[in-house]
Amino acid sequence: MKQKIVVLTGAGISAESGLATFRDANGLWEGHDVMEVASPQGWQKNPELVLEFYNQRRKSALGVEPNAAHKALVDLEQKFDVRIITQNVDNLHERAGSKHVLHLHGKLFESRSTKDESLIYPMEGWELNLGDLCEKGSQLRPNIVWFGEPVPLIEEAAEETMSADYLLVIGTSLQVYPAAGLLSFAPHDTPIYLIDPNAPAVQHRRNLTILQEKATVGVPKLVEQLLSK
Repeated sequence: MKQKIVVLTGAGISAESGLATFRDANGLWEGHDVMEVASPQGWQKNPELVLEFYNQRRKSALGVEPNAAHKALVDLEQKFDVRIITQNVDNLHERAGSKHVLHLHGKLFESRSTKDESLIYPMEGWELNLGDLCEKGSQLRPNIVWFGEPVPLIEEAAEETMSADYLLVIGTSLQVYPAAGLLSFAPHDTPIYLIDPNAPAVQHRRNLTILQEKATVGVPKLVEQLLSK
């Protein structure tokens, strides 16, 4: 039976493919506070602005490619059962070829009904506009978990982490909860590797290795090391 590697990824891994992060712009998008474009209140107040924000993010995501870190994680599947838990909404892990990807904060290339949240639709292009309706006649919204909304997949993510033989944490500030709390679900003796040039402070754990490198440098190195074990 293959050993299991759980990988938690954040904005840092996508940033190296050229996708801007909120942190880079001090939480602003074209002068708008993140709460205006990524919260239920923002949606109620100005759905057109919110739709435009996600249209621009989709357009950006279509213009970039998976990087060396995304691809290296696919190589791990040769020897390990790899489960990726991502805070990112882009599809770069899937495009690189990863088979098991759990999106904690939703998917950029999906829309869902505002009337019935079980109605989810894949998106072909990058545009979602006012007047685009679900089959029940209600406006479609991005299938994204906004600030202030529950994170429905967090329990599944915690269960995956509980059975990890290795935990890799890549490109995340570990500031966004509940995702940041996943580390505490890893078994006590599970080796944890933290890869980030600005590695966040983590409560002391046995078996914690910090690699203060960019994902595209640190991940391929670590993958090579794990595959040679």
